[in-house]
Amino acid sequence: MSRSVLVIDDEQSIRSTLQAALGDEGYAVSAASSGGAGIDQIRVSRPDVVILDIWMPEMDGIETLKQIKSEWPDLPVVMMSGHGTIETAVKATKLGAFDFLEKPPSLERLLLLLQNAMVSSDLARENQLLKKQIRKQRMLIGESPQILQIQDLVKRVAPTMGSVLITGENGTGKELVARSIHALSPRFNKPLIEVNCAAIPEELIESELFGHERGAFTGAIGLKKGKFDLAHGGTLFLDEIGDMSLKAQAKVLRILQEQKFERVGGTQTITVDVRVVAATNKDLKDEIKRGQFREDLFYRLNVIPFQIPSLRDRTGDIALLADYFMNEFSSNYLRKPRVFLPESLALLAAYPWPGNVRELKNLIERILILTPESEDGQPIPLDSLLTHLDQDAVQASLAGRADSVVRTPGTQALRSLRDARSEFEREFIVKTLKENEWNVSKAAQVLGIERSHLHKKMKTFGIEEETE
Repeated sequence: MSRSVLVIDDEQSIRSTLQAALGDEGYAVSAASSGGAGIDQIRVSRPDVVILDIWMPEMDGIETLKQIKSEWPDLPVVMMSGHGTIETAVKATKLGAFDFLEKPPSLERLLLLLQNAMVSSDLARENQLLKKQIRKQRMLIGESPQILQIQDLVKRVAPTMGSVLITGENGTGKELVARSIHALSPRFNKPLIEVNCAAIPEELIESELFGHERGAFTGAIGLKKGKFDLAHGGTLFLDEIGDMSLKAQAKVLRILQEQKFERVGGTQTITVDVRVVAATNKDLKDEIKRGQFREDLFYRLNVIPFQIPSLRDRTGDIALLADYFMNEFSSNYLRKPRVFLPESLALLAAYPWPGNVRELKNLIERILILTPESEDGQPIPLDSLLTHLDQDAVQASLAGRADSVVRTPGTQALRSLRDARSEFEREFIVKTLKENEWNVSKAAQVLGIERSHLHKKMKTFGIEEETE
């Protein structure tokens, strides 16, 4: 596919010469006789590069350049003039011009400039695409009311300096929320430093956070900057802060209050500008009662609380998440994505997900990796899906649902795949009927089956409308 060039010049001879010369080199060349006409042409069909004359009647090249850069900041523009000056060239460059040529332009130099401009444009587009992909990856996926509320809160909180405390079970996406807050904040181009407080031995946590001076302890052979130092101007994410020692908590509290600290073994006070986002899977109020967490630090961190729901509390997002992960991994592994049948989605919705979103993500990756090449793109059999789930969690879920299963006293717990499938299917149907106020037509539409088929299912499973 030919790369496109737009020549904007009021001289017919220049337009014709450049169209012929660049056309011979394989470029698709269009032309405009004025700045206004050139801008209109860009709006219709954006070129890869613009060659723009400076001296033109009505709207000159500098004004045209300003408007192009205001609407298409990544579009490279090569300025051209028959009587240019260094001052004009500098002004054009400051306004965003890629380079400057004198008339008549050397074809060899012009071709080199066009090649470099297109490489620069390609890199800029790739960079923008990567940034969009990264920001998308940093957002929680879902359309449930809980997730929409969290997404809205992230957007409102991110531009501020308020301390954030994120709570929730392991695997729910606490780290993702922290990254989203940083990515949408004015600090997005500064470091996001992550610290897993639970993974660092208690005797090393202070050194990791605040750094140390040479000779501060055995093995401290030189000065080391801590995480607060490294996060200066950016964000520090303290994951599993509930596992931090009381001594380290006291120092973190001081930094939050004063934005100052000393390195281990040092006397010099270091001032930093750091926003702290903390997360934990523990009940910190419970930890305070047990004397394991400072109450004053809790209230200092808990300026803006985020409670991330478990996956079993937002089952409506499971199908969306499963499709997202399937498309992501199929792209990574160059495999055709597998299809989820309605009964498979029913199984996923009824499963308790002790590992939350992380467990679902691992499940999808495992299924795709273990899928034979011949089955690429084929629906996932329900029995096959069930074998990839945690069997202890499946049995625990079945045992805990005695209120929704008809059993005779003394019968054994359900253990076969067929029993498990029937149990999950029944559970999902009952849940869908309740959500639709026992309107069979609406429930059938949600389930993607015929109304008569749902009636048969209800009869098979002995499902009757619950009345108070």
